[in-house]
This record gives sequence, C-alpha cells and structure tokens, in this order.
Amino acid sequence: MDRIVAADKGGTLRRTGNWSAGQVFGRLATWCNYAYEGYPFRPPWFIRWILRKKKAAYLRDGMPAGVRIPKVQNGTFGTEEMSTDEGANRLCRAMLRLKNGEPAKFDSPAWGKMSPAEQIAIDLRHAESHRSLLHPG
Repeated sequence: MDRIVAADKGGTLRRTGNWSAGQVFGRLATWCNYAYEGYPFRPPWFIRWILRKKKAAYLRDGMPAGVRIPKVQNGTFGTEEMSTDEGANRLCRAMLRLKNGEPAKFDSPAWGKMSPAEQIAIDLRHAESHRSLLHPG
C-alpha cells in the first residue's frame, strides 16, 4: 500500500482498472468493515448456495474479476471517490480490526459464518484482485 501511495503522489502510478487508488482502498475498507457494521444486501438463496460451494476455490485460487451485484448501482458498494491517502487510512484501520482479532458481528451474505482466519483470507484475496490493477512502477 505504501508503494502505491508513493507512486500516486509521484505521478508514476499506472492503473489498468477503472477505479483510482483511493477508490480501490476505500472499497476494500468498506467490505472489510461490513463484517463489523453490517452488510447492505442479502443475495437470493440460490446465489448464496452457489457461492458457499465456491468458497474453498476462492480462498485457494483467488476471486473472479468483474463480478457485479445485480440491481445495485454500479454493480457494487463502496466505490465512492476519495483521495489515495484517505482510502489508505480507511483500509489500514479496517485491516487493524482484523489483525487485532476483533470478532465479526455479522455473517457474510455470500459465505455465511467464517472463522477469523477465513475472514482474513477472503479479505486478502479480495485485496489481491484489486491490487493487481494498480501498478506502482
């Protein structure tokens, strides 16, 4: 994250996705925090069933790109524009909650109840998928 922030400030950050670094960091923070503050949606039962069957593969192999949540503006949540510094600060605070072992208060609408290790792993896999679109040079 520090390399991305420095590259953005230095004007050398290259993006291959549609979101700024601030949006990427803010989105990741938003999704980490949903486990503590509540999720804004609940997918239909058959989508939950499919996603729970794929959880092990997502944890092992990573998450698919370009997934959109039906009937949600822009296909997802947490993409508001913000500075890279603000997004990085939000993501640091969210990751500290995980690192410090703060227990999740809400089950994932996609994967149900997750162990702390699974929560960390899924958040890291999510970060990995978005991080791959930011190139600090």
